[in-house]
Amino acid sequence: MAVKIGVLAKQVLDPEMPMAAFRIDGDTKKVVPPPNIPPVVNGFDENAVEAALKIKDGQEATVTVISTGTAFALDVMKKPLSMGADELVLLQDDAFQNTIDSFLTAQLLAAAIRKLGGFDLIICGRQASDWDNAQVPLGVAEILGMACISLGKKVDVQDGKVRVERIIPDGYEVVEAPLPALVTVSNELGQPRYPTLRGIMAATRKKPTIWSAADLGLDASDSAPRITLRDLFVPVSDQECEIIEGEDAADSGRLLALKLREDKII
Repeated sequence: MAVKIGVLAKQVLDPEMPMAAFRIDGDTKKVVPPPNIPPVVNGFDENAVEAALKIKDGQEATVTVISTGTAFALDVMKKPLSMGADELVLLQDDAFQNTIDSFLTAQLLAAAIRKLGGFDLIICGRQASDWDNAQVPLGVAEILGMACISLGKKVDVQDGKVRVERIIPDGYEVVEAPLPALVTVSNELGQPRYPTLRGIMAATRKKPTIWSAADLGLDASDSAPRITLRDLFVPVSDQECEIIEGEDAADSGRLLALKLREDKII
């Protein structure tokens, strides 16, 4: 029987964009997407897609990618399809715009997973590059009542179990859990594969499934945020840097020590 794998992915602003392009609307408390820099699939989520495809390379499996948001760039979100995923489900509704609320996002994704009939294995990136909360996968696992293994660098499925090499500070440990289960992966898993020309052409012909809050059977109370964003701003630094130069390294060190003593730091 084919292993049914779900991958949770998120569209984010390109974290490699120049700082000069980063702007916040103080009135709406939102980051303004730069007009000439397209969004990207969150990097750790691409690792999650790669983990799912590696399982699919070795055994019969289907891979469904699920994402939630308000304004998707289809060319961006179809990248997992061009890499080899089978299906793309987009949860798109104005009610889903509070992306900082991890609980709300977890509720939406869990509702979509139930509507799809559930999965044997759900794979997620360890965190998103926009808010860095790393809370959504844990919330989804809790809502669906399944085991959660975090920080995987290798994921295998065999005999109704998932086996994960899990990153720890001084190496890795091997953890197993019965299916269904949820696993988060990190970039130690390895570089995600590049889409092939054949995959890109196939992805252009596939239409994603798009669901609203109503399609998920959610009402206003279900999509009500539990977090209120008080303010969002770019921190202002008023620090100054003074370069201490001497005739040589030893003299520079002496002058630095005198300066630190003068400022009562040492």
